[in-house]
This record gives sequence, C-alpha cells and structure tokens, in this order.
Amino acid sequence: MKRRPLIIATAMAAAMALTLSACGSGDGDDSGKTTITFLSWTGEAQMTPVLDAFATAHPEIKVETSYSPPVAEYIQALQTRVLSGTAPDVFLIAAENKTNLIDGGHVVDLAGEPFLDNVAEFNQETYGRDGAVYGLSVSSWAAGYAYNKDLLAEVGYDAIPETWDEFLEMCTKLKDAGITPFLESVDQMPTTISSWVGAQGASMSPTLDDQIFSGASTFEEQWTPALTEYNRVFTEGIMSKDVVGLDGDMVRDEFANGRVAIINAGPWIIAPVREAAPDLNFAYSAIPGIDGNAPFLAGAASPGYAINSKSSEAKQAAAKTFLTFLSSPEGVKVYQAQTNDVTVTSDFDPPVDEAFAPLAGAIRAGDLYLPMISWQRSEDILNVEAVAQIQRMIQGQITPAEVAKAMDSKLAAS
Repeated sequence: MKRRPLIIATAMAAAMALTLSACGSGDGDDSGKTTITFLSWTGEAQMTPVLDAFATAHPEIKVETSYSPPVAEYIQALQTRVLSGTAPDVFLIAAENKTNLIDGGHVVDLAGEPFLDNVAEFNQETYGRDGAVYGLSVSSWAAGYAYNKDLLAEVGYDAIPETWDEFLEMCTKLKDAGITPFLESVDQMPTTISSWVGAQGASMSPTLDDQIFSGASTFEEQWTPALTEYNRVFTEGIMSKDVVGLDGDMVRDEFANGRVAIINAGPWIIAPVREAAPDLNFAYSAIPGIDGNAPFLAGAASPGYAINSKSSEAKQAAAKTFLTFLSSPEGVKVYQAQTNDVTVTSDFDPPVDEAFAPLAGAIRAGDLYLPMISWQRSEDILNVEAVAQIQRMIQGQITPAEVAKAMDSKLAAS
C-alpha cells in the first residue's frame, strides 16, 4: 500500500476523474428525496449490492457514490476534496488520514449514536479520541503467514512454528530441500515487524507508542530488537534481497504457483489464489514470536465511515440513516458476502474461509497492531521513512539501529 500523497495538481486531477454513479433507486423521479454523496474505497462491484439494499430499505434517501481505490489514490482524492470544500457527505477515515481529519475538524463525532451499540470497542477506539468516535468501522483485518501445507510436509512440518528461531530453522530446511522458503512484500511496513512491535507493546503501560511519542523512549530503543531479528532472514540467506522489487501481488502469485512455501498475507489473497490454484492446500498462522512473546498478528480496524462536519443538518441526518443501515445485521451481511471481511458487530457472525479461520478469533477480539494506526502524529511521514529505511537495511546499506535512529530523526522534525 503506497501512502505518500502526490502533488496537489495530480491529486486534484485524480479526484476530478472519479466516476460518479447513482446507486439503487436513483433512476426516475427523485423529488422529495434527500441526496447524500459518498466516496467509497470499496470497489463498485462489491459496494453496489450494499447500496442497492440500502435504496430498497430507504427509498427516501438517494446516495450518489463515487469510487477511488485504496490506499494512496483514495487519500489523495479525499484530501483534495476536503481542502477545496467539496468533500462528500460520507467518506472513509483510515490510518493514513485520521489525524488530519480529526485535527482539522472535518468529521462529526458519532459517540452515542445507536448504530455504534453493536460495534466492538476496539474499532470505536481506533477511530476515536478522548471519548469521541469519528468513524463507523464494522470489520477488522489482519495479516499473518499463509503457508503451503504440502511444501512444509516435505521437510517434516505440519504448521508454522511458534518461535522465530524455530521458524528460521524450518526455513533453512526448506531451502536445503530446494524450496524457496519465505517471501514478504516490503513495499509497505513488513507484516512481521508490525506483529512483533504489537506483541511487545501488548502488556506495556504506558503503551509503547505513548512512551515514544511522549519522549520517554525512542524508536531506537523499542524497535531495534525487532529490526535486528527481521534482518536475519537476509543475513542468513533465507530471503533474497531482491524482494525489495516485489509487490504484494507478485508475492501472492509466487505462492499460488507453488514456488514459495510461506508468504505474508491477509484474507484478500484467498479468492485470487483459489481461482489460480484450486487444489493448493494452504492455511494461515500468526507470526512466530520473538523474545518469549506469543505469536501475534499485524492488523487493525478497517477504515470507518465518517460524516462530513461541513454537511448540512439534513444531509448529516440522512448520512446517519445510511450508517445505521451499514451497521445493521442486514447491511453487514450484504457487505460481508461481497468482501469476505471479518466483521466485528455483535449481532452478526461472519462466515470465514476455512484456511483463514485460525486468525478470525484474534481479529474479532482486536488482538492486533498496526504502527500507522497507533502512531500519534505524522503517521504518513513516519511510515514512508520506515519503509524506505527498512529497504536500505535489507540491501545491506544500513544497520537495524540506523533504521530506528532515522525514524527518531523524522519524528523529531515533524
């Protein structure tokens, strides 16, 4: 997921190029309807059944929907529209833009709204601050390790080990057997590092991020051990340094074609992998732990539906009706059927693919961590810096400690 905004001119062009489409019962006579605008980052094919169901349930409200794909394009398009005063009535608040939206006063506080009653506290807190809630998040996501059961069986394993040392030992056996053991896309924050930082901070009080952002600690102190352990897959020859040239789709395709035993992955690879390789025997596991920590997951509450604070009172009321439907069992059921997300509302139990089932409980419980969600300011800048420096570490240009020091310098300058 590329998160750096492009120049405003490019973003404005992207925003202007968005295709606008009316949903549901928008055809015909719309007199007497309240019209609200919605910028979706869920694709049109997946979102249309949800919008059609809403139109049937609420013919008095027309939703004009435009689409922009996540992550960078969406953030750019929304930023341009917010800055130009043309933001839609409903849009997504995400890890990459929540600080700017909240600090800028661009989103309505939804705390106390009945449509939040069935939503997990973890999801409310993710897009909240000081008791306020700024986004309706009805699902969560996580990434762990997807593994080819048949390839692991060739070297005597039936699952991913629970510790990193044991995992590296298994990877060495796979390599010795002529099997590419492990690939992880590093064009974004590595799943492995996020999970380790999350496991480390799970029992800390004040939290790990509170300590870093208050100045009581540093990235160098807190992140260097995890970065050092991660670097072992490169210094020990388990994963090629050429991985810096692979994106997530390329890694997924290597897995689907049976050319690698283990990859970092979330549920989004399931459909394309099953389509490309119907007979592939695979499953998921959490990330093996380091420093005595149990296996953990990288993940977060999915982006939340937010309401534009600059919208009129009538449009805000209609937008709340829209969000009420989106959090209802009917709305969540339609949405889940289209996206296969692990939804977290208390009155709907989502069906989960058999391969992904080992991770579903932790996802619904909120036992997840994503740095960009937990960082308290400059999360977009810090993320770009971290990814760039980790790639330099992988290529042998700098040490793990130097990666963390660079992050401290970027935080100090922000």
